[in-house]
Amino acid sequence: MSASSIAGDAGGGAADLVDCLSCPACGSSHVAQVLGDNGGVSYVCTACGHSWS
Repeated sequence: MSASSIAGDAGGGAADLVDCLSCPACGSSHVAQVLGDNGGVSYVCTACGHSWS
């Protein structure tokens, strides 16, 4: 199996979801996914520092 076929099978993961998010405060696509205090998922904009869940 070639490296190109491996890369082609890797689509649709959670990283793709984060890549398409944008910050509701500034519109930046520089968003990190973090775990919340109770195990939930939250997001933080690395451009402006805004956080949301």
